[in-house]
Amino acid sequence: MRWRSRSRPRRRPRWRAYVDAALAALVLAGVAFVAAQLERHAGEDISGRMRVIDGDSLAFGERRLRLKGIDAPEFLQVCRKGSSEYPCGREAASHLRSLAEGEIDCRSEGSDRYRRTLVRCRSGAVDINRAMVRSGHAVAYGDYEMSEAEARAEGLGVWAGDFVRPGDWRAEHAQAEPWFFTDLVIEQLGAAWLSLRRWAGWSARPEAGRDL
Repeated sequence: MRWRSRSRPRRRPRWRAYVDAALAALVLAGVAFVAAQLERHAGEDISGRMRVIDGDSLAFGERRLRLKGIDAPEFLQVCRKGSSEYPCGREAASHLRSLAEGEIDCRSEGSDRYRRTLVRCRSGAVDINRAMVRSGHAVAYGDYEMSEAEARAEGLGVWAGDFVRPGDWRAEHAQAEPWFFTDLVIEQLGAAWLSLRRWAGWSARPEAGRDL
């Protein structure tokens, strides 16, 4: 009877353990960095007089804010109503300017890849983001789909004629936005982090020296 020699299991090289440990440390550092960024930008109150840049962007001092969940025609974009064209981008900016007169209150929910703070803003009882979509001066961009459907059914704003959606217009004019899905992921991460903080009972800590 022959005895088969058992092969000894190979020992894992020690360097592999070091590599695994380094990779794990990098993953943890990445998670910590993302959490820190979301903590910085999610759930912050920003109040005061804002300057309108275009139909979905505001300026607060040197800080740039982007209305979350909406996409307005670009400032130079034109739309068509009947047989004539009109500056729907400028009209969107003008309408936002009328909604954001005086001091308004905004709440941050993360930031986009351009490092603009994503916000939902109110002027008194008016939800500015929703009002822009409901009036037809902006389209839904990951939120406010019901308001868009209502504006479309009533033929308000851009829905009164023919128009190219802002994202498509940017693509046609060498301002392509291939990162639409990435923006939505970033926005949703900010919203999820804010919900987690509220669920856990964590309070927002404003940064020292920041004038809100």
